[in-house]
Amino acid sequence: MTGTPLRVGLVGYGLAGSVFHAPLIAATEGLALDTVVTSNPERQQQARAEFPDVRLAATPDELFDRAAELDLIVVASPNKTHVPLATTALKAGLPVVVDKPVAGTAAEARALAALAEERELLLSVFQNRRWDNDFLTLRKLLNEGELGDVWRFESRFERWRPKPKGGWRESGDPAEIGGLLYDLGSHVVDQALVLFGPAASVYAETDIRRPGAETDDDTFIAITHTGGVRSHLYVSATTAQLGPRFRVLGSTAGYVKYGLDPQEAALRDGLRPGPDWGAEDESLWGRVGSGESPVTGGGRPEPTLPGDYPAYYAAVAKALLEGAPNPVTAREAAAALDVLEAARRSAREKVTVTL
Repeated sequence: MTGTPLRVGLVGYGLAGSVFHAPLIAATEGLALDTVVTSNPERQQQARAEFPDVRLAATPDELFDRAAELDLIVVASPNKTHVPLATTALKAGLPVVVDKPVAGTAAEARALAALAEERELLLSVFQNRRWDNDFLTLRKLLNEGELGDVWRFESRFERWRPKPKGGWRESGDPAEIGGLLYDLGSHVVDQALVLFGPAASVYAETDIRRPGAETDDDTFIAITHTGGVRSHLYVSATTAQLGPRFRVLGSTAGYVKYGLDPQEAALRDGLRPGPDWGAEDESLWGRVGSGESPVTGGGRPEPTLPGDYPAYYAAVAKALLEGAPNPVTAREAAAALDVLEAARRSAREKVTVTL
């Protein structure tokens, strides 16, 4: 890519904006972080310290007042603001990246998608965990037929946080779109749908376990895919002993992988994409085999492919500059929201929901 980089306005400089979006945008050829929107003085100082040339705005309105000076808006603010901010950006003629889950309902996501299509603008959803190291490795194994016909996919995104941290992500107010179902659940559901196709039915259990917690902090989702695969997905803040990140069982072999992709921890520590980005130590590789537990040496080590979060924004830049495909569409995000809404109903009514 050559020429003047696309100027990016980033709305929000909390966890998503400061840890994920800003560093990845800045590292992407063809993109330039132009403006950060935050009203928090400490976050303004943080943004200026990390990106000395960045412009600051206290409100989204300040940003949209000079929409003509920008080429892309990234929405990394709290969930309840995603739809109104993305709508304003699209109506201003600007392409948009929105953090997951994009909206509170599938209907809202599809309405945003329709607006973007009508305006012929890019609307992409930041589902970075499609570029996790274990996910990329599993896709490789599936493409090569290493596991045979997959029967069951187990995915766990578990943490041990016995005390609530507070904030909108743990708010019990439905308007905040908080809770683990819509937070970590957005990731594991999206991964399952990408790997194994549409959902035919959904069953879920959600619980509020911790004293003082206001919304779900321990959730299980079971998806039966139209192709026959069953996905068992766990998201929890109350897991004292963590299970495998993936356990995938097929007709000829299984794949078991422990541990989270290292990219988030690296970004939190201030590291930036470069040589050996996303690489994992050999001691953490998963195992492929049959008939014996990997804990007792069963199977063979499977080299973990490097994680590649930078690939998302590289794909966004290529889509805008060269007309390449959108890396994650809003309609794909809507399909995941169909599952999340079905899961919420299943847990509430204690039924299996057919889609």
